[in-house]
Amino acid sequence: MAKGPGRKGGGAKGADPANRLLADNRLARHQYEILETLETGIELLGTEVKSIRAGQVNLRDGFCLIRNGEMQLHNVHISPHSHAGRFFNHEPLRVRKLLAHRREIDKLRVALDQKGLTLIPLNLHLKGSWIKITIGLGKGRKLHDKRADEKNKQIAKETRAAVARL
Repeated sequence: MAKGPGRKGGGAKGADPANRLLADNRLARHQYEILETLETGIELLGTEVKSIRAGQVNLRDGFCLIRNGEMQLHNVHISPHSHAGRFFNHEPLRVRKLLAHRREIDKLRVALDQKGLTLIPLNLHLKGSWIKITIGLGKGRKLHDKRADEKNKQIAKETRAAVARL
């Protein structure tokens, strides 16, 4: 059996570099109950793209707002590019425009106004040559909800371990 470039199969080596995760907001899934997700484009400058591809982005404190019919990404820190001068570089915490269809923006606006939910960035990833961001419509969790979730995870982990011993 040939093991050349035409062979298809699974495994970590064969992971597609055109569809890779660039940044992840793991804390968001802990602090919010994610009800719905939406993949959008993001309007970036050239030095921002280079910094994101180098993994110099922090989504932890980010949030999204809908203003004037546009979705905006606030408080996401993209470090300045190391090989660009101070004049040609970007502002690390600038407000970035998110690219979504009007229908999607209107649907999210209705949900935000009625239910008191929030939009938070979940991850930043490559899709082909485009950088995309996944936005989550989330409802804040209370402390007792977080504790119950951790307890359920611990029980599931112990159950898997007990089954594996048998």
